[in-house]
Amino acid sequence: MKDKKRWKKMKTTIKLIMGFLMFVLFIGISGCVLNEKQQGTIKIMTSLPMRRIDVGQDIYNGIRMALEEADYKAGKFKIEIISEDDSNRDGAWSKDLEERIAEKAVADPDVMVYIGPFNSGAAKVSIPLTNQAGLVQISPGNTWPGLTKAGFLPEEPGIFYPTGIRNYFRVCPTDAVQGPAGAIWAKGMGFNNVYIFDDGEAFGKGIGDIFEKRAKIIGLNVVGHKTIDKKSKDFTKELTDIRDIQLDLIYFAGITPNGAVPLVKGIKELGITAKFMGPDGIMEQAFIDLGGDATEGAYVTVVGIPAKELKGKGKEFYENYLIRYNSEPGVYSAFGYEAANVALLAIKRAGVKDRAKILEEVSKIKNYDGLFGTWSFDQNGDTSLTIVSGSRVKNREFVFEKLLYAE
Repeated sequence: MKDKKRWKKMKTTIKLIMGFLMFVLFIGISGCVLNEKQQGTIKIMTSLPMRRIDVGQDIYNGIRMALEEADYKAGKFKIEIISEDDSNRDGAWSKDLEERIAEKAVADPDVMVYIGPFNSGAAKVSIPLTNQAGLVQISPGNTWPGLTKAGFLPEEPGIFYPTGIRNYFRVCPTDAVQGPAGAIWAKGMGFNNVYIFDDGEAFGKGIGDIFEKRAKIIGLNVVGHKTIDKKSKDFTKELTDIRDIQLDLIYFAGITPNGAVPLVKGIKELGITAKFMGPDGIMEQAFIDLGGDATEGAYVTVVGIPAKELKGKGKEFYENYLIRYNSEPGVYSAFGYEAANVALLAIKRAGVKDRAKILEEVSKIKNYDGLFGTWSFDQNGDTSLTIVSGSRVKNREFVFEKLLYAE
């Protein structure tokens, strides 16, 4: 009787041990499968303004289209995209949000590429963070030259790269080209007296200064240059102060959420006859929709060229975008597409899930056959492209006028 009890107890013990071993084996196998799955997936995080204004969604559409065409794969890796919004309710970028997004990307070991931001001021926040983590950052829209080149603001660009290693690249030309191109275009149209307003941000103040510098060199008379309160909704006082001056052109250096709409409306309401010009920060449908008739005739410069005017691969991109989204691509959609494809190429060439190796492969991209032609990254992380074009608002849409090139 005792033997039967002992044997029964022993069988129970054996079952418990076997159950435990099976559990351990299951956990081990599951862990291996999960680890293998994680190792086979690479995340690309985007940081773009996704509210109120169009440009962030336009860029994201271009990025997503590139990933869809690649079937969300790069070499042996599955690609997962994580979209983050760095804008406030007005559509303007937020320092706190950009910082939080960059920190989130850095902390996730599966994130190998950070695409964004759109605004140059936001880039000043995120680049030092991604740099310390060795995370490659590719921007489809930053145009402030000081992010990569010396000679613009003190301590730039070194202050953005605490490790001393460049991890930041951009697929669009900079304001070192766009600013002068706008001034040259204005001079070529016969404008003489110019007044400049800027929104005080890295992009706006920067391109305003660059425009002014070239304007003076080529003989334009810069009557004044004022930084506005970007949060203001009424610029009656500022415009009244210059209403009696014989102006040919008012140049706004900034982005749509930072005063462009109330400024252009104020010009019309006060009967000021000077023409209006701005950079690509206002070349989005939101500027026209919010500004209405006051935007008619406005001149706008943009790095690159509107997608509708592209040839070859660019034309194919334009046609596919229309089919995919049933709408016109935004001015930066093509740069979003380009940035995503550069990231996919670098991941494929690297062949390993390693930030340092992927960063190295991005830096080695030369003679890339892209939507705007063949280009390369230089030693600063800038594209060799220098194309700038000019458009004008006609009947509530931007109409391409001509290619512009800075001298």
